[in-house]
Amino acid sequence: MTYVKPADLVTAMIEAGESKVLLSTRDTLVRGAMGGAILALAAAFAITVTVTTGNPLIGALLFPVGFIMLYLLGFDLLTGVFVLAPLAWLAKRPGITLGGVLRNWGLVFVGNFIGAFTVAVLMAIVVTFGFDTEPNEVGQAIGHIGEGRTVGYADHGAAGMLTLFVRGVLCNWMVSVGVAGAMIAKDVPGKALAMWMPIMLFFFMGFEHSIVNMFLFPSGLLLGGDFTIMDYLIWNEIPTVLGNLVGGLTFTALPLYLTHARMKARRAIPEVARIPA
Repeated sequence: MTYVKPADLVTAMIEAGESKVLLSTRDTLVRGAMGGAILALAAAFAITVTVTTGNPLIGALLFPVGFIMLYLLGFDLLTGVFVLAPLAWLAKRPGITLGGVLRNWGLVFVGNFIGAFTVAVLMAIVVTFGFDTEPNEVGQAIGHIGEGRTVGYADHGAAGMLTLFVRGVLCNWMVSVGVAGAMIAKDVPGKALAMWMPIMLFFFMGFEHSIVNMFLFPSGLLLGGDFTIMDYLIWNEIPTVLGNLVGGLTFTALPLYLTHARMKARRAIPEVARIPA
């Protein structure tokens, strides 16, 4: 049996967060760029499968391969460090400061965008034969996704913004469970299965993932989508990032820390030390 019990899982997550906060700038950027690139390619793959088969469920079933690959290789996503880095800070690990956590978030964000944007350009070349023709069926689908998830929300005003934010919250609830899943087993099949389940759920439900969107929306703009950069930033990326942060912290990091990490620390205190003088 390779199952890691929740209390030990949280310890592993805290240690992972500590290592990520203390990682060098170069390594953080490289890992972020590769994480963003692999996830973007997986999104392109899932859309291609959906367009080809006409069945979104098949695309959702296969999308997690990218998430699984990038975490097995030790790369990073902003949605993941939204959970792991604060755990190390809450646990008061030596050298972990709030400034260090924010630095890690910023560097991973930049790295993710570099990787996702690079794949967006490469895929735009593929679906247009080097910008020599109109986008093929897959390219057109990507462009329409960008429109629906920007001006589509804007058409509903405040209600659209609320919906966007909540979809971001729900997304990183599931994605951060997938991040924990990468540590809940010690064998590759166990890790893959634990990561696959929540990632499939978020993708099929159409929740908003800030890193996937770093691919979808630049791709949409490159492929003639009818929206602007400001539409993308205001009516998707910024609210999605905030929703992802709230979802990961509220529904994964804090519950796991409060009910497992603190309880484990309390159990480690000798009984005699708990008796009042």
